[in-house]
Amino acid sequence: MKARKMIIFAMCGIVMMFCACSSMNNTTKGGLIGAGSGAVLGGLIGKVAGNTAVGAVIGTAVGAGAGVLIGKKMDKAKAAAAAAVQDATVEEVTDNNGLSAVKVTLDSGILFQTNKSDLNTQAKNALVKFSGVLKQYPDIDVAIYGHTDNTGTDAINVPLSLARAKSVSAYLESCGVPSSKFKSVEGQGSAQPVATNDTKEGRAQNRRVEIFMYASADMIKAAEAGTLK
Repeated sequence: MKARKMIIFAMCGIVMMFCACSSMNNTTKGGLIGAGSGAVLGGLIGKVAGNTAVGAVIGTAVGAGAGVLIGKKMDKAKAAAAAAVQDATVEEVTDNNGLSAVKVTLDSGILFQTNKSDLNTQAKNALVKFSGVLKQYPDIDVAIYGHTDNTGTDAINVPLSLARAKSVSAYLESCGVPSSKFKSVEGQGSAQPVATNDTKEGRAQNRRVEIFMYASADMIKAAEAGTLK
């Protein structure tokens, strides 16, 4: 029991170090995570990052070398996404395998009219550019989540957030992104706010669509074999 507590304490220390080092790129983080990783450590870091729902199901720990290779590729994908979609927040996150991933957050204000799920022209233009990034990285999987503020009830917000997430995935598919790439398209309603719902500004931040780009099982296999480019 004492040994187990020591291991958990050490893991927590690594997680705290990971979260504090915001200046690290995905390459560096990938190496750190891979070096000490396993599903447990990956899950801990993922929970801190707030996105344990994404990640290929592999069932085994990923080595440090593979983590570095995946980190390098995700650095490139992040840069490409930031360049393609300027009306979005693009950031580094960690998937539930403890591997580097990318989150692209689209403000619902630039995507939809109030209480609507039909994409506007500005949104379509942005997604056309983003589709080019997704097609450039065929070994990256994607998850899309719609979110609302807490105005209204779950009976309204959950279906609306799902419809918005589906609108984004459907339009990306119409731009040539394979449907098989989208591993999850869900509506979270108002359950996962990123800001206070007590102000107009906070509610605006909570109305969003998040697109996660993460390593597929094929990418992980290639990284483990040392063949990932």
